[in-house]
Amino acid sequence: MKLLLFNIKELLQVRPESTKMLKGHQMKELPTIKNAWLLIEDGLICDFGSMDQLISAKVENTIDCFGKMVLPAWCDSHTHLVYAGNREQEFVDRINGLSYQEIANKGGGIVNSAKKLQETSEEELYQQSAKRLEEVMRLGTGAIEIKSGYGLTTEAEMRMLRVAKKLGENYPVTVKTTFLGAHAIPTEFKNDKDAYMDLICNEMLPKIASEGLADYVDIFCELGYFTVEDTDRLLSEANKYKLIPKIHVNQFNSIGGVAMGVQHNALSVDHLEVLTDDDITALKGSETMPVALPSCSYFLSIPYTPGRKLIDAGLPLALATDYNPGSTPSGNMNFVVSTACIKMKLTPEEAINAATINAAYAMGLSETHGSITKGKKANVILTKEIPSYGYLPYAFGSNNIDSVFINGKLVE
Repeated sequence: MKLLLFNIKELLQVRPESTKMLKGHQMKELPTIKNAWLLIEDGLICDFGSMDQLISAKVENTIDCFGKMVLPAWCDSHTHLVYAGNREQEFVDRINGLSYQEIANKGGGIVNSAKKLQETSEEELYQQSAKRLEEVMRLGTGAIEIKSGYGLTTEAEMRMLRVAKKLGENYPVTVKTTFLGAHAIPTEFKNDKDAYMDLICNEMLPKIASEGLADYVDIFCELGYFTVEDTDRLLSEANKYKLIPKIHVNQFNSIGGVAMGVQHNALSVDHLEVLTDDDITALKGSETMPVALPSCSYFLSIPYTPGRKLIDAGLPLALATDYNPGSTPSGNMNFVVSTACIKMKLTPEEAINAATINAAYAMGLSETHGSITKGKKANVILTKEIPSYGYLPYAFGSNNIDSVFINGKLVE
C-alpha cells in the first residue's frame, strides 16, 4: 500500500543518512525541504523530495498538504503511562503548600500509586492505560517508553510490564519497557531498604528477565529514595540479564548518580533539574543521553533542566514527558516542546531535534525512528496550515496537528 503526501509546505527533519544523535551546535540545524512530497509504502518512508522532482507514478492514496508541514512523530523516551487511578488530591495539597517530599512522607506520592495499582486487576489497568496511549498517539507520539515502578511488589511490577508489553502488541506505536522496581521504598520496607533491594535483585530481576518483560532497568537515585551505592548494585545485577540502564537522577539533588550512570553505560540519565559542573564533565565523552522533562518542572514548580547549559557544553539533549499521575499527568509532547523553548530557552530547531532524533536514541530506536530517512518507519505528523515550524512551540495552547500517521496508517 502506497501513500503520497504532496504539496507539503515544508518537510522537516530530512536526513538522507540515518543520524544517531545530535550534540551541541549540531542541534541548531534542522534540515528541511520546502514545497515537498513524501512517499510511504508498506509502513515505511519510501522516498521524498521537492515537488519539482516529483515523478508521476500511480499512487491510489494521496493527500494534498497545501499550507501544511510534515515532521517525524514524537518519540517519548520517559513515561509512567501504566498506572491506576489518579492523584488529584495531592495536586490540591501542593497548592495548599505541601512539598513533593512532604506529601511522600505522609504516605502519598509513589507509595500511594502503588497501593492503588496493587488493588487494580490487570484487565482494568490495561483499559485505563490504553485510553492514555490512544490520546498520546493522537497528539503525535509514535514511539513511547513505559516504566513500571508503581507496583513495588514482584507480582504488581510484573503486572505493569505485562500491560505495557500488551499495549505494544495491540497498538501500532512502538513501545519500549523499563523495569523500575527501585522507584520508591514500600511501606513494609521503610526501615529496611536493604531488604527491599535484596527483593529487587534476587527475585524481581530474575523473574522479569526470564519472561522478557523489560528492555531497560531504572532506579530513582535521590536523597530519601536510593543511594549511589544502591544504583551501582542494581545496575551491576541488571547487567547480568543484559538490561540496559535508563536512570532517574538529579531531580532534587546532585549526589553522584550521573557519574554512576555513565560508569554503567546508561542509555540515558533523566530529570537533571539540578546539575553541577562535575555532572557535565561526567557526561562529556560518554554515549549517555541527558533527558529533560520540562512538564514535570512546570507541574511541580521546581527548576527546569539547564538545557541551554548542556547544549552549550557540546552535549546532546532529549526531551520527554514523564507522563505519570503524581508529577506530570500529561503525555503531550507538543507542550513539552513548547515549554522547552519558553522556559529552557531552546530554539525551535533544538527542541524538535531533542524530541525526535535524540529522543529516538534515548529509546534505542535511532535506526528506525526520529527522522525523515528512507527505510525508517513512516511515523509522521501532518500539521494544520501554519506560517512556520516556529509556530508549533509559539502557539503552545493550540492543537496544530491535522493528522498523525503511524506505520503509514492514519491514527483515528
